[in-house]
Amino acid sequence: MDTINCPFCNLAPEKIIYESELSLAFYDGFPVSPGHTLIISKRHEGNYFLLTDAENADLWHCAEQIKKMLDEKYHPDGYNIGINVGADAGQSVFHVHMHLIPRYHGDVDNPRGGVRGVIPGKQKY
Repeated sequence: MDTINCPFCNLAPEKIIYESELSLAFYDGFPVSPGHTLIISKRHEGNYFLLTDAENADLWHCAEQIKKMLDEKYHPDGYNIGINVGADAGQSVFHVHMHLIPRYHGDVDNPRGGVRGVIPGKQKY
C-alpha cells in the first residue's frame, strides 16, 4: 500500500488527538470500546518490526500519554494493547498502528486471557 491510498497517511488534521515527533494518535473509526485509540508511526511503514528504535520508543511514549488522556476522560478499569503484523495476524491497514483499547468491568463475561482471545479457543487456560 502506498501513501496515496493509505487512510492513515491522509488523516484529516481535526481527527488527530495527540501528536509527537514521530507518532500521532486518533480515535478508531470502528471502536470496540469507548476511547479505543490508534497510535501510528508518522513514517509510512507496514511492518512494526521495521520501525527504527526511535520510532518504536516514540510509539510507546505516545501510548503512555494517550493512556493518561483516556484515564481522565473515560476512567477505564484496564487496557488491551495490540499491534497486528501481517495479513495472517489480522492486519488490514498496512501502516504500523497500535490499538490502545480501554476495558471496562463487565464489558465481557470473562476477560481472563485477554489478548490470547485473538485465536478462538485459546483464550481460556
